[in-house]
Amino acid sequence: MLIALLKCRIFEASFHGIFPTKTKLTVLLLTQPSVLQLHVQVGDKAELTKTFTQQDVDTFSDLTGDTNRLHLDEEYAKRTRFGRPVVHGVLINGLISALLGTKMPGHGCIFLSQEIKFPAPLYIGEEVLAAAEVKRLKRGLAYISVSCTVATSGKMVMEGMVKAMVPEDQNSKS
Repeated sequence: MLIALLKCRIFEASFHGIFPTKTKLTVLLLTQPSVLQLHVQVGDKAELTKTFTQQDVDTFSDLTGDTNRLHLDEEYAKRTRFGRPVVHGVLINGLISALLGTKMPGHGCIFLSQEIKFPAPLYIGEEVLAAAEVKRLKRGLAYISVSCTVATSGKMVMEGMVKAMVPEDQNSKS
């Protein structure tokens, strides 16, 4: 996808002796356009799947210090509305980071912001499908729709939008 970014310079001049009153003239000079070659297009999609184990959840808990018993204690989780331990939402969201950083847009992608929600829990042992689709490109930024669903049931466990800085296509440089 080619995006032309026009470089411009502002030239200001004051004409004190030419006109009866102080006059300032501002001229916008357009210079040679800068062409940004991106390696993604609107409509591009990517997916990956993962099944989180109790060991994955325990490791994440150790790394982050998130020791919420809902994720770690089966007896405790049985007494909650969920009925069993659930995967940390941020761990699920990590799949989106992996997807964007390795598959699409890929290496060099910078995750800038996100707006996500978790409409249902992901249980340990359920296979989850992480998906992303480029919805809009603007000045080297990609606006990407993301979701995570349980592969067998289609249950949505995470959905949202991500804004990411897309690297230039390294093959297009002269």
